[in-house]
Amino acid sequence: MGDTLSYFDAPGLDGRRRIAALAHRGFSRPGGVDNGLENSMMAFQAAVDLGFTYVETDAHGTSDGVAVALHDTTLDRTTDGHGQVGQLPWSVVKQAKIGGVDPVPALTDLLGTWPHLRVNIDVKHVSGIEPIATAIEHTASWNRVCVTSFSPARRRATVARLSRPVATSAGVAEVASFVGGARTRIDAWCRRALRDVDALQVPARHLLPSEERGPLAVTVVDRATVAAAHRAGKPVHVWTINDVDNMTRLLDLGVDGIVTDRADLLKQVLESRGQWA
Repeated sequence: MGDTLSYFDAPGLDGRRRIAALAHRGFSRPGGVDNGLENSMMAFQAAVDLGFTYVETDAHGTSDGVAVALHDTTLDRTTDGHGQVGQLPWSVVKQAKIGGVDPVPALTDLLGTWPHLRVNIDVKHVSGIEPIATAIEHTASWNRVCVTSFSPARRRATVARLSRPVATSAGVAEVASFVGGARTRIDAWCRRALRDVDALQVPARHLLPSEERGPLAVTVVDRATVAAAHRAGKPVHVWTINDVDNMTRLLDLGVDGIVTDRADLLKQVLESRGQWA
C-alpha cells in the first residue's frame, strides 16, 4: 500500500533477514508488564535503550479528546488513579502514575519523544478513534505507525481520519476468515480476507469457547498459515511470546515479527541467529 511499507522495512546487516522485534507496552523488566510499568515512558525508554526500533502500545481517548497510551479502559489496574479513561479529562488522567511512579503518557509524548521509533498502536475503544488520528497527524508519524484493533471498524474509522496512508493489521473477523482460507488452501480467499490491511498480527493460538469440552485451543500460526500469508504478500507478527523455545520455533516457521514482554530474551535470540540489526 505504497507509503505504508516503510513501517515494515527492516533491512538486515550484511544482507541478513531482520525480524521486526516489538517491545510489548515497552520493556519493564524485572517483572515484565506484571510490575505495573507497562505503557509508561520509562518502559518505552528501556526498550529504546535495548536497541529496539519497534514498540507496541494501546490507546484510549480522554473525555476531552486526548489520546493516551494505556491498555485498560480504566486507570485502576496499572496506576494509582481510578475511573474510566473515556469519562475523565486529560487534566485528571495525566495525574495518575503508572505503578505509582510514572505519569500516564499522552500518545503524542510517545510519538514525539523518539521521532524514529516505529509504534504499533492498538485502538482499544471508540473513545480513541479521533484522538489517535489527531496524535498521528500532529506528530507527522504516518510512515512509522501501524494502526490495528480487534475491531476492523475502529481501525477503519481511525485511518479514515488521517491525511496520509498508514500501515494496518487485521482484526479478529479478518483473521478468522484468513485462517479459514489457509486451512482450505484457497489463496484467493486469503487475499480477500486481508485485502484491507498490510499485515497479519496474531496470537500463535486462539482459545474458542466450548460448552461441552471447555475452551478449545485453535492454532493460528503454523507453517501453512505463514506460507499463505506470504503468498498474499502480508508479513506475519505474533504476540505475545515470552519464552525462548517459542520464539525460536516461530522464527523457524518464517514469521516476520514477534511481540514480547521479554525484550531482553528476544534480543538474545535474534542476536544468536544473526537476525538482530
